[in-house]
Amino acid sequence: MKRAGTVVGIAQGVAVARTVDEAVPDIGTPVIDESLDDVGRVVDVFGPVERPYLAVTANRERLAPLVGTVLYARD
Repeated sequence: MKRAGTVVGIAQGVAVARTVDEAVPDIGTPVIDESLDDVGRVVDVFGPVERPYLAVTANRERLAPLVGTVLYARD
């Protein structure tokens, strides 16, 4: 399990997470939260190369509670 980033907002029905460094998970990688609950999958990587953003589809109806949550890439 590797830290993927922290959710900074919600846009167009996906959670947007800021990565820790340039080592980002691949598109399609499953993402979990600190309590090991499935959150969703990475559907896009965008922004600056040094520290990009992830677009994560969420398996939840309400996305707002995800803001501020640390996400982890499942191996």
